[in-house]
Amino acid sequence: MLIRKLDFEIYADYNQFYLEDETSPHETGRIWTDETVERMIAVGEELVAVGTARYETVPVSVEFHDREPALELEKYSRVNECSLKVPSDKLVLEGCTEYPPEAARIDVEPGIYRVRVLYGNLESVVDDWQGDDFYVLQLWKDGELREVVHLKP
Repeated sequence: MLIRKLDFEIYADYNQFYLEDETSPHETGRIWTDETVERMIAVGEELVAVGTARYETVPVSVEFHDREPALELEKYSRVNECSLKVPSDKLVLEGCTEYPPEAARIDVEPGIYRVRVLYGNLESVVDDWQGDDFYVLQLWKDGELREVVHLKP
């Protein structure tokens, strides 16, 4: 069941944005590879870097669920899942070059979360600037770190 939903507008510099623990070392240089760029997701233990179709401000919704939500693959262009370790009580949602102290903060219970990244309307993007793409991050407590899964590549 959906517990909480937050909506944001994030500037996706370099076609990416981040969801991370507030205390994360924020080392993104090592996680982006040719494969992760193609899959549009790069993951560190305390950081999820989400690739976007546009180099522009994009709508991002963050949903918290009490358990794994139903998966509706047909509604989305792409779906990835990964784990996120949250040792503090705050998540940070930010664009790639955003000034970290000014980034959005989300209060959470510490623990390990599963993160499902839903990419919507990717086919609407005609260049780096125009399109109706959107991104939904569904989170629920999971208890163990697991590999990235590409549910709809």
